[in-house]
Amino acid sequence: MSSYEIAEKIRESLPGTEEILVQYLSGYLVDDASEEEDILQIARYMLESVAGDKTDIVGKLMNSLKALLQEQLTLREKARPGPKLQRLDKVLDMSKTGAMSNTIAFSEGVDLESINKGKASRVDVKKLEKQEAKLKAKIEKRARRDLYEGSKLLEQTKKQQSYEEMFMKINPLQSSATSKNKSKDIHLPSIDVSFGSNRILSGASLTLAHGRRYGIIGRNGVGKSTLLRHIAMREVPIPPHISILFVEQEIIGDDTTALESVLKADVWRDHLLAEEARLNARLAELDATPPGESDVRLEEARDEVSARLAEVHASLAEMEAESGPGRAAALLAGLGFSEEDQKRPTRSFSGGWRMRLALARALFVKPTLLLLDEPSNHIDLNALAWLEDYLQTWPGTLVVVSHDRAFLDAVATDIIHQHSGRLDYYKGNFTQFYSTKSERERNLRREYETQMDYRKHLQAFIDRWRYNANRAAQAQSKIKILEKLPELTPPETEETESFLFPETEKISPPLLQLSEVTFGYDASKIILNRINIDVGLDSRIAVVGSNGAGKSTLIKLLTGELNPLSGQVNRNGRLRVGYFAQHHVDTLVPTMNPVQFLASKFPGKTEQEYRQHLGNFQISGMTGLQQIGTLSGGQKSRVAFAVLSLQRPHILLLDEPTNHLDLEGLDALMSALSSWNGGVIIISHDERFITSVARELWVCGDGAVTKFKGDVEAYKNLIVSKVKAKP
Repeated sequence: MSSYEIAEKIRESLPGTEEILVQYLSGYLVDDASEEEDILQIARYMLESVAGDKTDIVGKLMNSLKALLQEQLTLREKARPGPKLQRLDKVLDMSKTGAMSNTIAFSEGVDLESINKGKASRVDVKKLEKQEAKLKAKIEKRARRDLYEGSKLLEQTKKQQSYEEMFMKINPLQSSATSKNKSKDIHLPSIDVSFGSNRILSGASLTLAHGRRYGIIGRNGVGKSTLLRHIAMREVPIPPHISILFVEQEIIGDDTTALESVLKADVWRDHLLAEEARLNARLAELDATPPGESDVRLEEARDEVSARLAEVHASLAEMEAESGPGRAAALLAGLGFSEEDQKRPTRSFSGGWRMRLALARALFVKPTLLLLDEPSNHIDLNALAWLEDYLQTWPGTLVVVSHDRAFLDAVATDIIHQHSGRLDYYKGNFTQFYSTKSERERNLRREYETQMDYRKHLQAFIDRWRYNANRAAQAQSKIKILEKLPELTPPETEETESFLFPETEKISPPLLQLSEVTFGYDASKIILNRINIDVGLDSRIAVVGSNGAGKSTLIKLLTGELNPLSGQVNRNGRLRVGYFAQHHVDTLVPTMNPVQFLASKFPGKTEQEYRQHLGNFQISGMTGLQQIGTLSGGQKSRVAFAVLSLQRPHILLLDEPTNHLDLEGLDALMSALSSWNGGVIIISHDERFITSVARELWVCGDGAVTKFKGDVEAYKNLIVSKVKAKP
């Protein structure tokens, strides 16, 4: 029995009950109450206090709760302690035992004077350990409950309605019709956002000016995606005339082609086109009706249909419905879909390409408020370059969660920093935000330190002269000044992270070479043709190119996971290669905790040594003992890096390592790789990461891998110009 089901039962029986009371009761009934408490009686008192005269409803609710909690109540009854009676070992003559201790009356029967008389302890150690383990399990269960229940709520929401139903519910067609001449700015002075019973924002101000592009940043787990979901579901009071679309998950594959899927995403357009077809059919039917006695009614019906048809035509013209297929095709081409791909059914695409389809659908709809959650995680550098260029001319309001600094620099006009249960706003892109924030923090710290020094000076004067007759008046004056000084809170210290890869020993070259290597899963379809590459301890190579060009295939040839059709792979016999896969989560065991997983891969160390090693990648405290399945994406990446470093590799092959890492984690990874003495080959879409780590840029495409003479910015400009040059 979960607290979620208890809460649902209370909400169903007593709608309107304050949510804080529902959450408290559901947690109390499941696992917060002590064994001695009569939980049903206490719950009844609380419910009756809010139900008023609805005693019959409360009675029925309590019967339902009793039935739901029957098994738990039975266990509590068995665990309930009996009367505190004790059988004495021998008969005592109380008249000869001496006077009562002087302290026993003040301590409810505990003789404090006899505590230190050297008597041996009679504590049952096994029972004590059992109770401590039970308490620890209870605390961990309570910590996980909110995460589980929040996920359950989200899953239920997703399963309830189709995309079309949800779109029309969130964005009714009538609201769009009334949006003319209305402000599209959003200003909510105080909003509260929760995930389960965890408060994400408390009294925060949400301000979004129409036409601005906002980047939301913050640490992993601070609740950025939760905020977007609340906005998308209108769980915060967004004005109804503002249309909203949230790109969070990939589309469900079916037999619809990619192009049709994008066209159908605009449910209003689809709805109006269907209505236009029905009205035209009705008009043709009326025109075909032979003249008769009901000519007046016929004419009225024809006028009514014609009037509605004119309204539909006006709405379709306003949303540029005729240009829909051309716009959809251009969007898909920009995101990497060829003309052949656009005609393929959506079920034939992988998860990453379906995410691109979801993005194309959102861009096609052009909502007033577009919400994107880590859009750069699912696209390659080519598509990212196009997306950055496209979003710079976005006509509506854009809110994007991203940890890609270069993307935020290119797209964002404002930065929202989410932290400590509030939202702080900064004008400009990420670089400007970082500069402004750093300056603000320096000023706050300077102001705080100045006041603390002044306080110390005043206090020293007061302490020295307070009781001196000649200086007492001055001391009193200083006391009044001290009391009037405003209380300043210490500025928040920015947490920094660091990763640590162990130094590798030097081995003689060549380490890893591909000579005239050709590979294809089918001899008739060659992916890489006559590739030559030499990797050493000083290599710092970034491989870029469109999805499907063969980047991951090249990495797998270097690891030895794939064998070439022809050519030669030379590998040093002492070489150790560490491989970070793009879908590294699949290599982790979700039911294990990080310590257990490391022990299963590299046995022979103590638990403390494993935890210390995980600490090198910011997996510390109870996180190291938490099930991997309950960790965030960024924490799972850190576990994967910890595993990688235990291999003590000479060369690291990293396929999209920046996905899921927050800005602090990304900085830590870049710093660790820059100071490491081994070879590094990366596949990444993150411009700043590539610029910081790599010294060479190799382009994978058309079956070849060639060195690019220029930096990442030049490569992205080249890609955008090629896309724009296409007819």
